Amino acid sequence: MRPRRENDGRAKGGPAGWLYTVGLTTARLKSAVLVLSAAGLVAGLALQLAGRTELAGLVWTAGVVPALVALLAEILRGIGRGEAGLDIVAVLSMSAALAFGETLAAAVVAVMYSGGTLLESFAEGRARREMHNLLARVPRSATRHRNGGLEEIPLDQIAMGDRLLIRQGEAIPVDGHIASDVAFVDSSALTGESLPVRLARGDEAMSGATNAGEAFDLIAYRPAAESTYAGIVRLVEDAQRSKAPMSRLADRWSLAFLALTLAIAGAAWAITGDGVRAVAVLVVATPCPLILAVPVALVAGLSRAARFGVLIKGAGALEAMARIRTLVLDKTGTLTEGRPQIETIDIAGSLPEAEILRLAAALDQASKHPVAQAIVGAARARAMALPVPSGVAESPGEGLVGRVDGHLVAVGGVGFVQAHAGAAAEGEAGLAAGSLRVAVAVDGRMAGGLVMADRLRDGARAMLDGLRDQGVVRILLATGDRAEVAERVTAGLGLDGVRAGLTPDQKVLLVLTEHRNGPVMMVGDGVNDAPALAAADVGVAMGARGAAASAEAADVVILVDRLDRLGHGMEIARAARRIALESVVAGIGLSVLAMIAAALGYLSPVQGALLQEVIDVAVILNALRALRVGRTAPAAAT
Repeated sequence: MRPRRENDGRAKGGPAGWLYTVGLTTARLKSAVLVLSAAGLVAGLALQLAGRTELAGLVWTAGVVPALVALLAEILRGIGRGEAGLDIVAVLSMSAALAFGETLAAAVVAVMYSGGTLLESFAEGRARREMHNLLARVPRSATRHRNGGLEEIPLDQIAMGDRLLIRQGEAIPVDGHIASDVAFVDSSALTGESLPVRLARGDEAMSGATNAGEAFDLIAYRPAAESTYAGIVRLVEDAQRSKAPMSRLADRWSLAFLALTLAIAGAAWAITGDGVRAVAVLVVATPCPLILAVPVALVAGLSRAARFGVLIKGAGALEAMARIRTLVLDKTGTLTEGRPQIETIDIAGSLPEAEILRLAAALDQASKHPVAQAIVGAARARAMALPVPSGVAESPGEGLVGRVDGHLVAVGGVGFVQAHAGAAAEGEAGLAAGSLRVAVAVDGRMAGGLVMADRLRDGARAMLDGLRDQGVVRILLATGDRAEVAERVTAGLGLDGVRAGLTPDQKVLLVLTEHRNGPVMMVGDGVNDAPALAAADVGVAMGARGAAASAEAADVVILVDRLDRLGHGMEIARAARRIALESVVAGIGLSVLAMIAAALGYLSPVQGALLQEVIDVAVILNALRALRVGRTAPAAAT
């Protein structure tokens, strides 16, 4: 576990440094135990070949002592945590082997045990690599524009509205808006997107992403402690400290396996009167793949999901995610994009569509209303040059009046435009459910209207069909919107039910009611979804643009604004759980067969120790398959 060059400073402070230091220290201790045990085994073999049998036995015994001490220390730590497992079998096997004069077998067990624990650490280290990379990239400071110059400041001194310089290759320290003409941002460490994304002036940039192009300016819109990346780091730390229900179940199984091991060993000794057979049974059961496979497979699943932009808060959430039977979806911002899009442009005068959109978007630059920003975004997507408006007066939630290129322009609701521009506007009649018309008047005359709607996310139907293939039997929509809007949006999706007009407490009641059909997953993005997310067996928050409250209440946060990543996360969770179970069943089955063979006298203690370690290595390598489940790479966001 050598430190990479770019991480040499991590141990200086922060969560990444702490995790790195602890991991490195643990690995060094395990490596030292392995070296001492291996040196004793090799030296003893050399002495045995030289005919110094008694001295060889003493050297083998000396090589076993470090492993025994390490085992006893681990057992005491486990007892302090209220845990007990198969480390006891390892102590018994080495102690019994020494007691019966099987010093070579004891030395082999010591080497194989210490090698197995080091391999386990390596496997878990590899599985956690993606999460470690997230922690290692936490920025420590930022460069701020001030009084015509630049100053380096700690992150906690960044205030909303500060203008920061983001140099090439630097991680973005806080969430903000791009203040330069263009920026190229690599968010692969956060969302799994393989290619840098081009952002224009005014676009949002997520903290933790990396500047993949030339230096640009960023206007901070929240403090560093409240930024997206800071929240991700907290979630990752929680995930790394978690212990899955399967792991706790594995602990209970390990105690049963311990009892079975002692029973077989005792029976072999009692029936044959040969204590060596009992020793062989003990060493063939040390250590058990049961306590290795589950954590390695589940942690590997967590890391694999992180590569797809699906941050699962803990191994327990991953295991619960693999058993979901009912899915409850919010509508706005979850099943739909949550941003109104222009469907059509109606013409009521002599101005063409492009000019209507240009004038409306130019005026809407002065508003932060979501509809206004959607119109501005549509114009910029068409590469329109938008002049700066003047004399703007806004009625919040209703519309704006101002001058653009010398023209008096009014944009907003039908009633607002009629009242402020003196123009007759077409009403809402004839619009599809869920659509709205933004009226546009120029110089007191009606120019036209922009018909807007919140579109269904691309690939929603395919994603839902994929979830059904993975075992989800019920899919429901839960929304506070009107029933006619919900039914129009979900037409053709094949949902099992649509629940419209729900308040937050009614969403909670729906989730609790659905528990009778099996484990429930709730997916949402708003503050009003947070209670239902907390009530579900697994709550999933659309974290790219969702509310902080929903991300806090959820068990899973989708970091990229794409619903199809939910399907990837479910696939990975089910595969990781399946691999863990496969490894456990195979490992226990092989161990039991080997113990029976040892009890019948077909395996000597040395042979049993070697065979069990082969089983352990195979189980760990099989558990690491969870690092490759799912698709080879996430699709790039559009």
